[in-house]
Amino acid sequence: MDHDRYDDAYIRSILSDVRTIAIVGASTNAARPSYFVMKYLSERGYKVFPVNPGQVGKTVAGLTFIGSLADVPEPIDMVDVFRAPDAVPGVVDEALALDPKPKVIWMQLGVRHDAAAAKAEAAGLKVVMNRCPKIEYGRLSGEIGWTGVNSRTLSSRKPLRLGQGVQRLSIAPRGPQSPQKS
Repeated sequence: MDHDRYDDAYIRSILSDVRTIAIVGASTNAARPSYFVMKYLSERGYKVFPVNPGQVGKTVAGLTFIGSLADVPEPIDMVDVFRAPDAVPGVVDEALALDPKPKVIWMQLGVRHDAAAAKAEAAGLKVVMNRCPKIEYGRLSGEIGWTGVNSRTLSSRKPLRLGQGVQRLSIAPRGPQSPQKS
């Protein structure tokens, strides 16, 4: 697979299909990107397991940190890697040792390891590199468009129902006449 560019349909299918996400390298520090991603995905209905051996047992944003992928108490759909590229092969090996295996290995912005990606794909997993699921979810749902960022899905039509506070838009594809759901 070409990992330099991903079709929106590929990203949308991943974000639509996964329900449980283990975030390897999650942080308890609210100023860290992994914290924002962890909290955001949890608020969007994903079951998130922050994985960081240095933070085991700590609870942040209602999520309790665990030490390894093997410690996640249920099957994992996606492993989101917030580690340096040289740590990715070890994370992929740990993910491939799980039974059942996760469906997706997702490497965050700035994280790419082609050999580890090829190994995961050879085992039947989908792989995304150098992308952020929070950004992709926001872009595909139109949330980013509402803040003025060019998301390639920006529309002049407002959702039919506007709620209080931050809008929770869906990543489901929209037809030309279908309303957005909030």
